[in-house]
This record gives sequence, C-alpha cells and structure tokens, in this order.
Amino acid sequence: MSNSQDNVRIIKKYPNRRLYDSYTSSHVTLVDIRRLVQEQEPFQVVDAKSGEDITRSILLQIIQEAESDGNPIFSSTMLKNIICFYGPFQGVLGSYLDESIQSVIDIQSQTGSQSSQAWTEFMQGQAPIMQDMMRQYVEQSRDLYMNTQNMFGLFGGFAGSNDASKKSDSSSDTASASKPENSDPKKGDKE
Repeated sequence: MSNSQDNVRIIKKYPNRRLYDSYTSSHVTLVDIRRLVQEQEPFQVVDAKSGEDITRSILLQIIQEAESDGNPIFSSTMLKNIICFYGPFQGVLGSYLDESIQSVIDIQSQTGSQSSQAWTEFMQGQAPIMQDMMRQYVEQSRDLYMNTQNMFGLFGGFAGSNDASKKSDSSSDTASASKPENSDPKKGDKE
C-alpha cells in the first residue's frame, strides 16, 4: 500500500445508513464529511459490506442537502441544462466545470481570506462574461461536431437535406408531368 493511500481516511457506510470513520473510531454525519471536504482532508467512503467506493454518491448527497438549505448554487434551469449535457458533450462540460472551479479555488487561495469580499464582488461581475464564454464554447463545439458528422456522412438522414432533395425531386416530377409523354420534340408547334 502506498504512502498516499495510508493517509486516506476510510469511512464505512453500513446498511443502516450510518457512517463510521475508522480513523476516529466514531460515527459521523454528512456534515462531518462536508467539513472534511472543506478542510481538504483526503477520505474515501466505502460500502461496509461490499467494499465498493461510494464517495461520489455521498458527495452528491452533501450537495443535495446544501442545495436544500438557504441560497442554492444550481437553479432549475441550470440543472436542466446539465442534464442535457449527458451524452456527447458530457466530457466537455465535466472538464470545463472542473477546470473552472479549480481556477476559482486557486485564485481564492492566492488572494487569501482577507480579500474575500473583494473576490465575491469581482466574481459577481464576471458571471455574465463567464456564461457568455461558456455559451460560445458550447456553440463552437456543437458546430464542430455537426460539421464533422456531415463531412463523413454519418447522419445522411438530416431532415433539412431530405426535404431539399424531396423538393427538387417533386419539382422535376411536376415538370415532367406537365409535358405530354407522347410529344415529339421534332414536331414542335406544327400540330
């Protein structure tokens, strides 16, 4: 076992939903785990029976509780948009959010807690700019994805391309239908 794994605090979740911190030999709550996150204490939550790593699900529970209390970070619109990203753009959004949040944490730790009010005011002013940058990035990514798909013909059944070809086919059909089948181009208007 490596040194870094030795320093990771193991918290076991039992079937009765209780969490047990093996480091302190005591039961803990989600509030205690939230404090570990805020203090950047390395930990891992495992299912006591199977040994499966369930840290992500516990962290999601903490976020859900935090969102229920006070002023939430995620609006309903934002959550709907995040849900829409699951699929082809999932990795792009995940990486973008991860890097953005890490940048905010890095800047905040560099500026120190004495300037937290100034930092808060600065970030409130930057929110529209960041949202616009994200929108542009997503649009460019979407355009690149669609252009790549069109270039390789992976989506031959686009509604727009079928409609255009159907219209041109139907206009040539109506043009040929208006000409009599037995008309001889050599006779012209002599008849």
